[in-house]
Amino acid sequence: MKTSLLSVQDLTITFDTPDGPVRAVRGTRFDVGRGECLGIVGESGSGKSQSALAAMGLLANNGTATGKILFDGIDLLSASREQMRKICGARVSMIFQDPLTSLTPHMTVGAQMREILAIHKGLKGAEANRLCVEWLENVRIPEAARRMDQYPHELSGGMRQRVMIAIAMVCGPELLIADEPTTALDVTVQAQVLDLMDELKRETDTSIILITHDMGVVARMCDRVVVMRHGEIVERGEARDIFYSPQHDYTRMLLEAVPRIDQPNREGRPTLGTAPGADVEPILRVRDMEVHFPVKVGGGLFPKSKPLRAVNGVSFDLRPGETLGVVGESGCGKSTLARAVLKLVPPTGGNVAWLGRDISQASKSEMRGLRDDLQIVFQDPLASLDPRMTIGRSIAEPLTVHFPELSAAQREARVREILPRVGLDPAMINRYPHELSGGQNQRVGIARAMILDPKLVICDEAVSALDVSVQAQVVDLLIKLQKEFGLSMIFISHDLSVVREISHRVMVLYLGRVVELAGRDAIYEDARHPYTRALISAVPMPDPDSEHARKRVKLVGDLPSPMDTRAPLRFLKSKRIDDPDAEQYRAELIEVAPGHYVAEHDPFEGGSGLFAS
Repeated sequence: MKTSLLSVQDLTITFDTPDGPVRAVRGTRFDVGRGECLGIVGESGSGKSQSALAAMGLLANNGTATGKILFDGIDLLSASREQMRKICGARVSMIFQDPLTSLTPHMTVGAQMREILAIHKGLKGAEANRLCVEWLENVRIPEAARRMDQYPHELSGGMRQRVMIAIAMVCGPELLIADEPTTALDVTVQAQVLDLMDELKRETDTSIILITHDMGVVARMCDRVVVMRHGEIVERGEARDIFYSPQHDYTRMLLEAVPRIDQPNREGRPTLGTAPGADVEPILRVRDMEVHFPVKVGGGLFPKSKPLRAVNGVSFDLRPGETLGVVGESGCGKSTLARAVLKLVPPTGGNVAWLGRDISQASKSEMRGLRDDLQIVFQDPLASLDPRMTIGRSIAEPLTVHFPELSAAQREARVREILPRVGLDPAMINRYPHELSGGQNQRVGIARAMILDPKLVICDEAVSALDVSVQAQVVDLLIKLQKEFGLSMIFISHDLSVVREISHRVMVLYLGRVVELAGRDAIYEDARHPYTRALISAVPMPDPDSEHARKRVKLVGDLPSPMDTRAPLRFLKSKRIDDPDAEQYRAELIEVAPGHYVAEHDPFEGGSGLFAS
């Protein structure tokens, strides 16, 4: 190991709670060398983040840390406030998991960056602005000078995360602590952020502590790895040793639970049922679906209105017992498409046929009668469950709407029957959502959707916020329920590894348009569209040798605005009219192989200005 920059010795963190003291971290020891990336992995509650917060002096008021955290010989646990003020932000910086709650909402991006420079470097005025713009450009933010005057809520999640990285790096720290820095990011943005952090490590000799539960990210970035469970370190070692010869059962479990884009059918896990043939009559037909939102642009008394084309002419079929995976970056229209299919948002145009019946113009009362067949599982189970209702009442609520003739005892019996089928103990029926883990609440959301025996379930990022082992359990559960109930599913996710594992066919969206549609193996082994290739190339694999040897296809720049009519023709510039308001050519889907459809695009081999190797 390189010369130690940070040394953690016998770190114990205890929280005083109404139920007594809770030991979140139990006597951990580890070192970080100069210019080294140390990965700290483990599931929620393992003590990863609390160890980092203790180093930054950011423990909650009811938390107490003992032991030593030595940074360049200075014990951060016993350092004075003045010493910590000089170190934190200047020599040691931290990237937090949720940038929206970590950035100050009433301050512009530029003001927040200038504040750091003024405090730690004494820089103000033009020199501070120059350095801020330079770092925003370093983290690949387009139109960096203009972004200086924007507020955090005006930026996308990926851009907010990159702003936080710029703020963390603007003073040139010696140690960067990154707490789940890419969890909420699209795979392409995640790849850019990881490349940037790796570049900073190599060029400035910055040390990095990378806290994550994503073993693919660890394989790409880390020199050494520490595995934590229940506040204790259960295994440590070189990254290759951890991945290729793990010694602890928990480490092996974490690695086995990671979805791999190159291994959709893993030993010991349930596999998909046989995909229905093309001759089977679809249960759902969607044709030319459009969802446009009017957005006011310009100032004055009479601002103009421009359409934001969230979904812009999407067509697909879904057969009985089939899972269609829908992938694409944030802003590509995945969730809007799902809600438009269910008429939870009004479509601007197009047709939806359910069981041969056109429901495009169905009234609210007519749709209410179909809701028992059409269900959705949302991304955030806590936000979609009523905190004042027990999970038993939440699961039973659809029964009270669609089967009012059932008595309370009959509804309870149905709830107790469904709970074991989604992996929950019937004894939990009277618990509240806050008393359950994230994975358990997601199972409650699935049980609530399944209680009506639906024919179609849409899963909208249903596993993206879960720990890798819980994610694996929920994916296994969905595959099992599909076989058991004969479900059709639309599975929306930005995690292409999970999508390949659970889907029969995959549809790739780009700015509200389908750019590729094929069987799950064809689209991963023979991707034809440049956007699909870039998405697949960006997915990290839990295999250090493969990760470092891969040749990547990288998209240059950020996702263009969907309000610009030229944006969907990013890959077909030969047909583009250079006017952001002009009616543009619409790329057609071409069948390049049986069941494999690809949108028209310009040749991209050998570089087209869009890609970098």
